[in-house]
Amino acid sequence: MLQAIDLSSLRAPRINHQHIGAPARDVAVTPEIAALLAADAVVAIGVSGGKDSVACALAVARHLDAIGHTGPRILVHSDLGRVEWKDSGPVCERLAAHLGWELLTVRRQAGDMLARWKKRWANNVERYRDLSCVRLILPWSTPALRFCTSELKSSIIFSALKKRYPTQDIVNVTGVRRLESSARSKMPVSSPLASLSTKGRTGITWNAIIEWTVDQVFTEIAAAELTLHEAYTVYGASRVSCAYCIMSSLDDLRAAASCADNHDVYRAMVALEAASTFAFQGQRWLADVAPELLSPALAASVSRAKTAAAQRQAIEGEIPAHLLFTSGWPTVRPTLDEAKLLASVRSRVAALIGIDIQCVDAASVLARYDELLEKNSGTLETIQQPHQASFQYTPRHPITARGRCAWMSLRK
Repeated sequence: MLQAIDLSSLRAPRINHQHIGAPARDVAVTPEIAALLAADAVVAIGVSGGKDSVACALAVARHLDAIGHTGPRILVHSDLGRVEWKDSGPVCERLAAHLGWELLTVRRQAGDMLARWKKRWANNVERYRDLSCVRLILPWSTPALRFCTSELKSSIIFSALKKRYPTQDIVNVTGVRRLESSARSKMPVSSPLASLSTKGRTGITWNAIIEWTVDQVFTEIAAAELTLHEAYTVYGASRVSCAYCIMSSLDDLRAAASCADNHDVYRAMVALEAASTFAFQGQRWLADVAPELLSPALAASVSRAKTAAAQRQAIEGEIPAHLLFTSGWPTVRPTLDEAKLLASVRSRVAALIGIDIQCVDAASVLARYDELLEKNSGTLETIQQPHQASFQYTPRHPITARGRCAWMSLRK
């Protein structure tokens, strides 16, 4: 059940005639959210510097003022380090100053997003070295495994909020919208948030502007006379997250590469593509987005990596489906011939990547499987044969040209 909140009477007295007739910019509210706000729960809004989180913060602030909310209010920004647009932090700071709210900026203590990808690659090489996985595993996040969001954003933000408000109910606000993607179109207005819930504290996620159109987002920001992130206004990007995001369209990747601030991290990420032989987005190589930014040596490394990637995929394609990684792996002991094949595959892949590995003959492969099977279940019995799904990149829907035009018209 949704409750529409009419805030038209609270809008700023300065009226731009171009706003007249625009859809009402009201937040969506559920009874659960209304009850927590009435009890002055903490309201924490995650902000990235992107248009949706800025508009969400503005709309929620208007709603809180309208209902007389007197509980704590805070903006939270997770700084992802080198992969961030340089303007993201300043946008969040300007928003906080406009609202008069505190801005809490959090960071992963073990390193930024690029450091996490590099560490993941190093860990995956170790796993491959001692046959703790069947195929070599990529360093990057994927649409199905977005640890960039879970580890460097949600987990760190929730930890900070729990320390800051150990006994208070917390409403975690996001700026997601149904029109952004098919997955988000199915999201609820609010849902329980186990990560912030304890015996004495209720945590809930509130997608306050989930029903909004992009035109409403731009109208909200223009009405507040706030400046949009330079990624939109200077470089023509359709969305803001990491400068180079696994969900970015090709146009947005090119927009990021056109900003000099993003060149160093671009080359560092391409170097990881070259070292790992894994493209940043499935079959799309980040190196191809702005090859003019690469040194001759790095360009040559990328060329070798592309050749090696095709060879690696072909070699690993020889592995029988029932031996591929699945939950609880390994679940079956290879036959002698299969062990010989695995040893051959591993040796050839290791040579392509340039890494030293163990288990390069049938006997050592079988011994390793026996060790793992005993550790998993204490038995060598064959059970249901698993299969391993492949990863396919699907970009998020970019913002329409109409949306950008709407923003520009509102700013005139």
